[in-house]
Amino acid sequence: MALLTNGNRPAARMRMREALVASIFLFFVSVPAAAVEPPIELTIAAFNDLHGHLEAPRGEVGGVAAMAARIDALRRERPHTVVVSAGDLIGASPLLSGLFRDEPTIEAMNRLGLDFAAVGNHEFDAGAAELRRLQTGGCHASGVRTCNGAQAGTSVPFEGARFRFLAANVVDRRTGETLFPPYAVRRFDGVPVAFIGLTLRGTAGIVRAAGIAGLRFEDEARTVNRLVRRLRAEGVEAIVVLLHEGGRHSGPPDECVDFDGPIVDIVARLDDAVDLVVSGHTHQAYHCRLPNAAGRAIPVTGAGSYGRYLTRIDLRLDAASGDVRGVEVHNGAVRRDGPQHPAVAQLVRDYAALAEPFAQRVVGRIAADFTRDPDAAGQSTLGQLTADAQLAVTRDAGAVAAFMNMGGLRADLRARSSGEVTYEDLYAVHPFGNALVTLTLSGAQIKTMLEQQFGCPRERSRPRPLQVSSGFEYRWNPAAAPCARVVAESIRVQGAPLAPMQHYRITVNDFLADGGDGLRVLREGTERTGGMLDRDALASYLQQHGPVRPAPTQRVRLVH
Repeated sequence: MALLTNGNRPAARMRMREALVASIFLFFVSVPAAAVEPPIELTIAAFNDLHGHLEAPRGEVGGVAAMAARIDALRRERPHTVVVSAGDLIGASPLLSGLFRDEPTIEAMNRLGLDFAAVGNHEFDAGAAELRRLQTGGCHASGVRTCNGAQAGTSVPFEGARFRFLAANVVDRRTGETLFPPYAVRRFDGVPVAFIGLTLRGTAGIVRAAGIAGLRFEDEARTVNRLVRRLRAEGVEAIVVLLHEGGRHSGPPDECVDFDGPIVDIVARLDDAVDLVVSGHTHQAYHCRLPNAAGRAIPVTGAGSYGRYLTRIDLRLDAASGDVRGVEVHNGAVRRDGPQHPAVAQLVRDYAALAEPFAQRVVGRIAADFTRDPDAAGQSTLGQLTADAQLAVTRDAGAVAAFMNMGGLRADLRARSSGEVTYEDLYAVHPFGNALVTLTLSGAQIKTMLEQQFGCPRERSRPRPLQVSSGFEYRWNPAAAPCARVVAESIRVQGAPLAPMQHYRITVNDFLADGGDGLRVLREGTERTGGMLDRDALASYLQQHGPVRPAPTQRVRLVH
């Protein structure tokens, strides 16, 4: 008790007050520090327009085994990694994938670890029903070159895609439902991130009509904005759009120089909640920041085509709000001489061995290169060759001219020292396997078709001149108004002027016959007869006329 009554009591009280002040200070310093959580690091590995190119195209970049190895390394470095495709994963594929109905590409993507794939226009090359099969699995109904897992070391029957196709703006007209889910949501340390997948609204005009019967392709921006409202109501703040539409620029892959294209208008109409757009379709690599509807610049990326680039996108997610606080983008070339993913590389080798007997079969000879390079009037040596081949095999059906669309020619025909052309070469030129159709049009309808190739009634920014066969010629004026570009009196068929009221038999492929590329007048063609596949027509022509030399491209000329 003496200790409590002596002079030590004031000192004890002072020490108590000091301890209390210190504890209060520590409380206010430490509690806010503990409440500020570090951002969540998310990486998106993105590519587009692979088109079934499992092997590296000519050059030093590309190849899915090299891409898969890079993605594996990225996952080791960044545990939160998502792999996405912005469309045209398949379609217009080289023989290695296309011969086996693109099952090899789906199986390679399963092993690469693809998570989400927006549908592109080429996903519909074989029709919506076939695309559903590639998602869900099972053998092709024909039983031909399908379910080759026993030879390729994959599941039997074909297992389908382990990843998810997304199709927010592809709607069944009857049910109002989308063909595939419109979006997917994945959580990272509890924070949700939405991935919306779409194709370009104009898909219906550039694929076979029969394959998309009953489907509607809706406006890209309006579709995204409608889904944004739903996602935000569900508490999702981070929103990524995978869109198979893009633009063009004149700079290197990590820049955005003189950028232009449909994607600019689409982004300009997007809700401010969209944080990132991964784009495609134009086969260009770029990293842009484009203004959205609120005027805020958001990242827009493109990774070229054929697996030559992989876009690495690093996002910082706010752990509290769930929103995106920062985005860094880099387009890196996929080096074919880099590390290879063992399982993917073996898959490619196995399918290459299966394709070898088809690939190396000699089908004809050429004496020089035939290329898609257009002259001033839009004609090419390869275009003329294919049109001539199609006319030759349909003369018995009464055809007097044939017309080929440039979009159906996917590779040049290069001459080897031996002059030999293989089936693989022809498959690269004609990967779609379009069937030829011979039909009857009036002279006036043929004139309309020639105007429609330039976008009549609306001017087309990038004209798509048809490639014409021998025996057909005309002149056109690029400065003339839409629907008046072709000089009517210059059109000649087999040397005679085109007569508006006379009927003519012409040959096109089935894509054009259904009104593809805006050639709506071809739907009016009568007395239709089916023919062989375009690549078989070319093989037949080379066998009968080889070695073939390029002819001067003077069938179509400009008005000077």
